[in-house]
Amino acid sequence: MTKAGKKTLSFCDSVNLMADRAFAVLNMDEGIAKAIKACNSILEVKFPVNIRGKVEVFTGWRATHSTHRLPAKGGIRFASIVNQDEVEALAALMTYKCAIVDVPFGGSKGGLLIDPNAYERDEMQLITRRFARELIRKGFLSPATNVPAPDMGTGEREMAWIADTYKHLNPDDINYAGCVTGKPVAHGGIRGRTEATGRGVVYAIREFFRHADEVKAAGLVGSCAGKRIVIQGLGNVGYYAAKLLDEEDDAKIIAIIERDGALVNENGLNVEDVRQYINQCKTIKGFPDATYTEDGAAQLELECDILIPAAMEAQITAGNAKRIRAKLIVEAANGPVTFEADEILRERGIPIIPDAYANAGGVTVSYFEWIRNLSHIRFGRMERRYDELRGEAIIKAMEEMTGKDAPDIMEKGLIRGADELDLVRSGLDDTMRLAFQEILAAKRSYDEINDYRTAAYVVSVNKISRSYIDIGVY
Repeated sequence: MTKAGKKTLSFCDSVNLMADRAFAVLNMDEGIAKAIKACNSILEVKFPVNIRGKVEVFTGWRATHSTHRLPAKGGIRFASIVNQDEVEALAALMTYKCAIVDVPFGGSKGGLLIDPNAYERDEMQLITRRFARELIRKGFLSPATNVPAPDMGTGEREMAWIADTYKHLNPDDINYAGCVTGKPVAHGGIRGRTEATGRGVVYAIREFFRHADEVKAAGLVGSCAGKRIVIQGLGNVGYYAAKLLDEEDDAKIIAIIERDGALVNENGLNVEDVRQYINQCKTIKGFPDATYTEDGAAQLELECDILIPAAMEAQITAGNAKRIRAKLIVEAANGPVTFEADEILRERGIPIIPDAYANAGGVTVSYFEWIRNLSHIRFGRMERRYDELRGEAIIKAMEEMTGKDAPDIMEKGLIRGADELDLVRSGLDDTMRLAFQEILAAKRSYDEINDYRTAAYVVSVNKISRSYIDIGVY
């Protein structure tokens, strides 16, 4: 409760209220709306693990929000702030997210209440495998029904442990590698998955800047080049998004906000240098060529072209939304803007590229990995050399027709066949482009819509509702 006695909205409340806008725009049948919003099932497990001669009991959750498509998909996060409401909210977001980018999955999410930094590697392996066994035995983890991926506090290492645990419990399942995504490449993973969410954020921003009228409406001009960007969180998502914007798009990262403060440099920060400093020193304090401030949250209010919250949910709230001075907000994290803050920012005319679209790169490439695991073949294996031979034939024909040697740059471009990473990036880029265009079309089709979030939910809800209607659920 707030001081005024008004109930504070939970994360789940925020997600549901944002979805309600779409239901209102579509004049959705109340029963269908309730079916879409409802979380199908939630599992809570408590399990003991012997750590350093002492038995500790851990609590974990796995929520399956929707099975209108199978498998249900969503990450597993290990954090000391995980709770059931958060897991349910994130599962709902996954449902909407998959529909927006046309990934044929339902929505799910998992969490384990733990501080990963408090345990050694071998201890984390014991805990992770024990949690995996609980999920597998209770039907909340398999290649066909429920497929986790990395999230906060987890990565390739944890996914490899989970996949191995599933394999030992299901030795006859030939598709066992598809029980999780985000695995090491050597163990069934796919190249490009680690950077996928951050790269997807960048592809979303690039697509936004391809629409001059939308750019103008945000008070911006041109492309991403030279834009002053503030980014919160230099974890996996924030790091890759900031690095690509810095190195490939010539944007200027003027501030990086972390848990222990913020670095500010109007001339731009070298993202890779900051990341290496954090890896070595475990803090951003003391980083050269920047001004350090302990009050990181206050830097969300810096005047900038683009603000990218890439850390935790509920970072922009009713308390600071009126002081945000960014021209565009891109939600790289899940739920960084609360419903109340979203209302304020909409009234102020600050556009937000929403999380349900902006950070969908992870699940998109997870989909590619899952398909790879089920097909048991690396992308590009059958056609790469054929494409190269065809390119050589084209070059040879051109040279014979013109009597001149083809330029090296043309020869390299035509002869080189696409490898798996090329195809993954191409598929991700195409997905993010088409999804934004679909969101934009919805935004322009309804007089009631003046923001990207409502448009994105309208796109998503339309697709999900068709699934319910088609199978006769009313």
